[in-house]
Amino acid sequence: MRRATFALGLVAALVFAAPALADSGKLKVNPFVFDPGGTGIIVSSWQAHAGLADAGGSNHGLVLQKNGPTAAFAAAGADVTGAEGQTLTEIGFDVTGHCGAGSPRYDVFDQNGNDHFFGCFYGTHTPIVGAPGWERVRQTGADGFPPMTAADTISSIELIADEGTDQGTGQSVVDNVDVNGTLVGKPGNSK
Repeated sequence: MRRATFALGLVAALVFAAPALADSGKLKVNPFVFDPGGTGIIVSSWQAHAGLADAGGSNHGLVLQKNGPTAAFAAAGADVTGAEGQTLTEIGFDVTGHCGAGSPRYDVFDQNGNDHFFGCFYGTHTPIVGAPGWERVRQTGADGFPPMTAADTISSIELIADEGTDQGTGQSVVDNVDVNGTLVGKPGNSK
């Protein structure tokens, strides 16, 4: 019941906020914490030296962590903006840590407000050479539940981690957030 209430509230907020979030078309990944009960068990932030090597040497990674049970009404997440109005051809990220059926996941909302779910466990997984424990996860619109078609356009995208310590480590670190081949691997705009 709590997940359904969270999902409905999130859908309503995103449908009304999506037009205000769209800007220059540059992809951005902005972390947020959903913790209405003030549990204090959620971490969602870009952290230096937590991610894969990058040209600047900062090696940022997006740390998504839930230090408590999955049933706790709280989640780590990030708003992914800049892809509004596009047709989804590819979505994914590089990940280390927990990679479950539902967390981390993308919730991609289309122009009709439908939520298309892309769980980390699904899609194509490729180990990243030279980065033990990291793998690249990529999915297409067809991998969503329900699938996204060529007639669907992106209204908004959320990256959510809400599986807790009872489902694994409770922590995922993602890097190189990918929407349609545009990558974000640090705070701010796409590369």
